Amino acid sequence: MRWDAQALDSESDQALPGLARLNNLVRTVRTPEFAGITFHEVLAKSALNHVPGQSAMPFGWTINPYRGCSHACVYCFARNTHTYLDLDAGKDFDSQIIVKVNVAEVLGRELARPSWGRHPVALGTNTDPYQRAEGRYQLMPGIIEALSTSGTPFSILTKGSLIRRDLPLLAKANERVAVDLAMSIAVYDDELQQAVEPGTPTTAARLATVTAAREVGLPVTVFLMPILPYLTDSRAHLDGALERVAAAGATSVMHTALHLRPGTKEWFMQWLAREHPELVARYEAMYKFSAYAPKEYRKWLADKFRPLVRKHGLNRGEMNPSTGTAGATGTVRSTGIARSSSSGRSQALRPAAEYVPEPTLF
Repeated sequence: MRWDAQALDSESDQALPGLARLNNLVRTVRTPEFAGITFHEVLAKSALNHVPGQSAMPFGWTINPYRGCSHACVYCFARNTHTYLDLDAGKDFDSQIIVKVNVAEVLGRELARPSWGRHPVALGTNTDPYQRAEGRYQLMPGIIEALSTSGTPFSILTKGSLIRRDLPLLAKANERVAVDLAMSIAVYDDELQQAVEPGTPTTAARLATVTAAREVGLPVTVFLMPILPYLTDSRAHLDGALERVAAAGATSVMHTALHLRPGTKEWFMQWLAREHPELVARYEAMYKFSAYAPKEYRKWLADKFRPLVRKHGLNRGEMNPSTGTAGATGTVRSTGIARSSSSGRSQALRPAAEYVPEPTLF
């Protein structure tokens, strides 16, 4: 069935209240090809987002061609951003996708301004630019071309194997500017992966994508994030994960423990109660006072993860605060985007199967 035939009147009863108030809403679309998902096409007024200086994020500029994400990861930290449009952080985030259909055109104009300083730009920092919708809307080729033509270095973080479509374009862009790729692959148990990330490509498909990107000469960091306490932090799981990451040819690996912000925490805990009720009390204790896992837990993870990284001959990556891109410690790219560091700022991992908290920990 033709996509255009699926357009819905944005003022109809099927339009959502928060979106109906937007003066840049073009149309709302549903199609059998994307069963259960509604796309709301909007005309973006801007493409580049400036991250406030006081933000803890290690990058200054971002682009988000989509809002909401059909990958439906129960732990996604960006869920609460959907509430800004009167949409909920749970099911709406997974199924009500905002598409900035003119984002590449707007970006081209912004990058052409004399005031633009060619600052590094990060994509995939909020929602995934290579989620399934990208197969239909094809926004990323225009974005990549605009960035590279303007001399702007950029990084992409994704779970989407759809990025393979654009590898030739990315390789060409990497001849002009620094291009850093990161593939998020957190779970290496197939059954758990499909339960916690139901809309994502398989772990095997993402590892194959890492290999494909390396074969065209692109650096790829694997984000082993987030590590789920008592689910994916056993020594056996981490050892097997790093073995597969190394075999895929990843440039480096980064890792951190799960954090649960408001909006995400409620959705994740509902999932946990359904799938692993025996862990609810442990998680409630761990995340009672903070969105982040306890400091002692993070240190405990780090002490065990480092030797596993060395065992598999991998480089330990970290974010470069000045650029917002990922690189391997101990290496310097000629572009200057990834820089060496010995600070070890990333929050690494330790198997919970061996973790026995002190009585005062929680």
